[in-house]
Amino acid sequence: MRRNRGISGLLRGLSRRQFLHGSMAAGISVTGFPRFAAAAEARQLNFYNWDTYIGETTLADFKAATGISVKMDLFADNDELFAKLRAGNPGYDVIVPSNNWVARMALAGMLEPLNHSLIPNIKNLAPRFLNNVSFDPGRKFSLPYMWGTVGIGYRKSKFSSPPNSLKWLYDSNTYSGRIALMSECDFLLGMALKYLGYSINSTDAVQIAQAEALVIKQKPHIKSFAEDNGQDLLASGDVDLVMEWNGDIAQLMAEDDDIGYVLPGEGGVLWEDTLAIPRGAPHPENAHAFINFIHDPMVNMAIANTVQYATPNQAAIAMMDKAYTQNPAIFPPEAALIKSETIIYLGEEAVSMRQDSCTRIFAA
Repeated sequence: MRRNRGISGLLRGLSRRQFLHGSMAAGISVTGFPRFAAAAEARQLNFYNWDTYIGETTLADFKAATGISVKMDLFADNDELFAKLRAGNPGYDVIVPSNNWVARMALAGMLEPLNHSLIPNIKNLAPRFLNNVSFDPGRKFSLPYMWGTVGIGYRKSKFSSPPNSLKWLYDSNTYSGRIALMSECDFLLGMALKYLGYSINSTDAVQIAQAEALVIKQKPHIKSFAEDNGQDLLASGDVDLVMEWNGDIAQLMAEDDDIGYVLPGEGGVLWEDTLAIPRGAPHPENAHAFINFIHDPMVNMAIANTVQYATPNQAAIAMMDKAYTQNPAIFPPEAALIKSETIIYLGEEAVSMRQDSCTRIFAA
């Protein structure tokens, strides 16, 4: 569930990359990568991706390895991705939908089934990302790209101990005016449900009403319902607490020792961004070749070092620096992960009910 960090986020990513595996900045050797035959297709791939969510040289390395040129367009959120393709695929070959949107797009007939035999690097993925995947059984339509959590970013000097409870966000005035929550309804309402002891994916009208009332009560103490700038508010000192994507906070932590990240004791959100082929892709063979290339261990390691999100590629992890593999903002403790939940697609009626609740929150 990646979000566009904009120019400031890109600059932070660049500065972080300079100290991680410095040789990566000059590109990676592609001599060991297979050249894929795609004689029946033009040597072109159209990639629709989140901003700042690829390695510095990934696309150039893919062309060097395969002869296939990549044109990458950017979308801001899953809603934009869905709307763009719902009206008919304008020519994209590979897209990056988040977990709950894979199920929604598959039900709408918007995705092509994957041919796993054309993606031999699937062997590099950790089993947990292939087995018992609720949103895509059998990984029929998607393979994992990166994964992570949504939790609490905070300024360490303002706390005597990590703020490891959703109470600090939803039920406290101690940091009044110094709190930023995510504006996306799945997270804003879902985390409120979690704090109340319910499932993030609850469709119970009474429980949702309680979560709505909780947020409205807390609203006077919230500085911002941030669309995509919670990490910037924390970095600038405008807030001391944010609900945010772990990778965005991990990048801040690399530059500011006073920034921390914690999954709340009640549990946070687990998310997975995926690689999928949209229905009507003009270059499906190239698309499979690209997905396979992404999960080459060396390629994947370079991407993960760049974006600072957790990779599902266990072969890449085995080669990576401890600054990445032992960073709790990237790989939180298993005990915290067990309490966290993955957002699932709940159906249009439930989505509408929850969105109406969030509309009332913003209007209150």
